[in-house]
Formats: sequence, structure tokens, C-alpha cells
Amino acid sequence: MTIQGLRALVIGNGRIGRAVAGRLSCLGADVTVSARRADDFARIETACWHALDTRQLTGHLAGFELVVNTVPAPVLGAAGLAELPSDCLLIDLASKPGGIDFDAAAALGRRVIWALSLPGKVAPISAARAIRDTIYTILQEEAIL
Repeated sequence: MTIQGLRALVIGNGRIGRAVAGRLSCLGADVTVSARRADDFARIETACWHALDTRQLTGHLAGFELVVNTVPAPVLGAAGLAELPSDCLLIDLASKPGGIDFDAAAALGRRVIWALSLPGKVAPISAARAIRDTIYTILQEEAIL
């Protein structure tokens, strides 16, 4: 299977979620992004992606072939996991505790990759620069620097 035409769900419309959704979309995936806020739904629509409410995923998950979670809180439990096709690939990019119920996924035989701390593991210098730049920006915004 290739990404071209793949039905993909990205849970979370934060910085990482938008980056993942954009790249999947550029590679030809049919992208759906979940969010909670009205301004996020507007951004999703502007990007020509489909939208779901993160708080109401259950009942809308059948047919996704890839799910990428970026929310570091429980968002995908046993009921939602049971709706997904058995060959759906789940990738959790979120910090602990992650957003996918790993025990429920294992009980259902779902394949989950928890890519915890991925930037720091594969590109520590770039990750450190991003953290440094973010800290400097916050300090400047708060007029500390």
C-alpha cells in the first residue's frame, strides 16, 4: 500500500498535527484532521482537509487506513479502535501518556507504533534548536529578553 489515496486521520491540529497532515496531503493521502476549537476547524477547511471533532471520534473511524495521534491525552479508546479496520496502522507521536489506549489496541490485535521523543532521537541538534528558538520567542513575548 502507498500513501497515494490512503485514507488518513491525524488526531490533533496543533503544530505537529498540521505538519503531518500537510505532508500526507502532499503525498496524495485523503486527509482528515480532528480538532476541538472553531478556529482549528476553519484552518482545517482552508487546507482542504476533512474535519472531525476529537471529542466525538467514535462512530466516524471506519475506513481509515492510517491514524496518527498527536494529542498527549486519551482520545482513542477501545470503542474507537474496534471501529478501525484490522489492518489500520496507528502511530502515536504524542508525549506520555499518549492518546491511544495501547492495552485496548493490543487486545484487538491492532498495530501501534509509539514514536515517543522522535525528533530528539533522530535529529537531536535540530530538535534542540527548535526548543531554543521557542524559549527565546516566549521570553521575548513576555518582555524578559
